[in-house]
Amino acid sequence: MRNSDEVWSRIDELGPAFCDLSDRIWDQPELAYGEFAAVAEHAAMLEQQGFKVTRDVAGIPTAVTGEFGEEGPVIAILGEYDALPGLSQEAGVSSPSPLPGAGFGHGCGHNLLGSSAMLAATAVKDYLKAHGVKGRVRYYGCPAEEGGAAKTFMVREGAFDDVDIAISWHPSSFSGVNAPRSLANTRIDFTFTGKASHAAAAPHLGRSALDAAELMNIGANYLREHMPQSARLHYAYIDAGGVAPNVVQSKVTIRYLIRSETLPELRDLIERVRKIAAGAAMMTETQVSEAVVSAVSNLMGNTPLEQAMHRNFERLGAPQFDDVDRAVASEFVATLTKADRLAAYNRMGIPYDPDAVLCDLIAPPCAEGDGSAGSTDVGDVSWAVPTVQARGATCAIGTQLHSWQMTGQGKTAHAHKGMIHTAKIMAATALDAILDENLLTKAKAEHASTMAVTPYICPMPDSVKPPLRKAPEAA
Repeated sequence: MRNSDEVWSRIDELGPAFCDLSDRIWDQPELAYGEFAAVAEHAAMLEQQGFKVTRDVAGIPTAVTGEFGEEGPVIAILGEYDALPGLSQEAGVSSPSPLPGAGFGHGCGHNLLGSSAMLAATAVKDYLKAHGVKGRVRYYGCPAEEGGAAKTFMVREGAFDDVDIAISWHPSSFSGVNAPRSLANTRIDFTFTGKASHAAAAPHLGRSALDAAELMNIGANYLREHMPQSARLHYAYIDAGGVAPNVVQSKVTIRYLIRSETLPELRDLIERVRKIAAGAAMMTETQVSEAVVSAVSNLMGNTPLEQAMHRNFERLGAPQFDDVDRAVASEFVATLTKADRLAAYNRMGIPYDPDAVLCDLIAPPCAEGDGSAGSTDVGDVSWAVPTVQARGATCAIGTQLHSWQMTGQGKTAHAHKGMIHTAKIMAATALDAILDENLLTKAKAEHASTMAVTPYICPMPDSVKPPLRKAPEAA
């Protein structure tokens, strides 16, 4: 029996308990840095499974680690558990049906992400313990991936300094090795300060902060033609200056999310956006100040780890969904457009199958397809240590992340099967790194070679601290 076969059997035994954990996280969705119920659930499960638990990692109350082992390489398996605003949805219902309450929902599947990662770490722990193998497995419960950049702060504070490799995954329509491609980004709040006045009686005495923000947007729109094709600019008004049109607005805050393929490219683009903000302030005779909210790096790939993970996907095969799973998934597929479904296939570089509703294959390794990419704070971990990520099929093909359909499928049987399937891949890859010294050496050598050419510079200024929330008062 191969090592992976043994650890896969253990994951099947442990699976139901971790599916229950995932469902409990789904039932109490919390936003970035407010995941107090989730971190309590994860810490309790880590203690129950015999890990050494460390709370308040990097000074973040909703970050936790669980570790087993005394010697040998340190393998980090990364989990997340934050939700999103505005994506509440009744479980298993394939039409919009928000639940009562604050409107939060797990529209990115992080309830599954954290639970599967801990399941993988637990199975590796049990294998190491049963066989007396030297090696350390460490589960990282990471908050605030959705816009909070918690892992960037954790890397900056040294939480990964002794880690040899890191492994993670993300829920998706398909299973396979994730392409190591994401956009580095920075969120900056630009605040324009002018002078209030009566908009009719004395408009000439006012200096409009709202005008400045609007002019900044115009300048940014013209910049879009002259920046790299993969770069992105997004904005949202944090404070539009008030609701009275007969007042010249004296203070406005607008948040810009600036994305680019690499950290050096991002730094150049940020400076151009800053110049646009300064120009808008000059044109309106206002003042502009800025505050960095968060920042993350682009993903850095690691070929030896990606090849090892793909071999495990090939050995395990696709998730075993049944007719009941496909019937449920079909109801969600009916709510999607053909464009939604084509996008899923195009991203993975797979020919379109109009009849398929759930993944029945393993995607080509590191498929980039249409080249689209978002951002993730796993990127900063990948600059700190060799990192590999999986994609795990947990939803109907074409389901968009950050959608009510994704929330609605978060407790389905096919989501549970997908998270268990991906836990097996992560656990097997972790054991490969522990048991195969050559793989570990190659992975670290490639990472060191890349860092020698482009050293890591944390995109988060030292002055920026995590926007921590207070724990709710006990009832």
